[in-house]
This record gives sequence, C-alpha cells and structure tokens, in this order.
Amino acid sequence: MSETRPPQEYTVVANDAGQYSVWSTRRALPGGWREAGFRGDRDSCLDHVENVWEGPRPSTPRPA
Repeated sequence: MSETRPPQEYTVVANDAGQYSVWSTRRALPGGWREAGFRGDRDSCLDHVENVWEGPRPSTPRPA
C-alpha cells in the first residue's frame, strides 16, 4: 500500500522591497520575508501574486 500525503500548502510572502514569492508552509520563512496574508495551493498563491504585485519598484525616488 502506498501512503497518501496531504496536499502541500503554500503562503504568499513579501519583503520590504515590495517583492512577492510563494513559500511552503512546512518551511521557516527566510530572513527579510513576512507572510502577506494569503495561503492555499501553489497555483492559487501564484494567481494571487499575479493580481497584487505591481512589479519592481525602486526603493528610493529617482531624481527628475
């Protein structure tokens, strides 16, 4: 008999630079990242990131 594993759960994480990623809830968060308030399967988390991420942003305003 084969053992059935429960589905993997992921969380959307963000850093202070406004970047997002998807991280397994089975692993400790890497330094500088925090949970962004969305959990689910990997595809759902990736869809959420696509909807909320505004793309790379400079950390400081650029001179005009």
